[in-house]
Amino acid sequence: MACTFCQIANGSIPSKFVHSDERVIAFRDIRPQAPTHILVCPRQHVDSLWELEDELLAGQLLSVCARVAREAGLEQGWRLIANTREHAGQEVQHLHLHVLGGRPLGRMLSG
Repeated sequence: MACTFCQIANGSIPSKFVHSDERVIAFRDIRPQAPTHILVCPRQHVDSLWELEDELLAGQLLSVCARVAREAGLEQGWRLIANTREHAGQEVQHLHLHVLGGRPLGRMLSG
């Protein structure tokens, strides 16, 4: 059986996309951790960033993250998170990037 995000990508699980093209989809997280919480993922199944070798796809994922952040009006700032594998808290085994914003998020790391 396909993973949840593969099912969303192929339309088996209905979802309202905020972005959709031939390689990347973006949709709102069903358990948002910020006023804006959008997931950006490849249509093609890739388990995590650890397995991602397609540099063009990597660039396209980042470009879509920036685009959906702009379209969501996150000019004050936004955070991009990629939980990679179990120890980092990855819950769905399909590469996805979290775009979070809409309120001050505080510091995670200095810099």
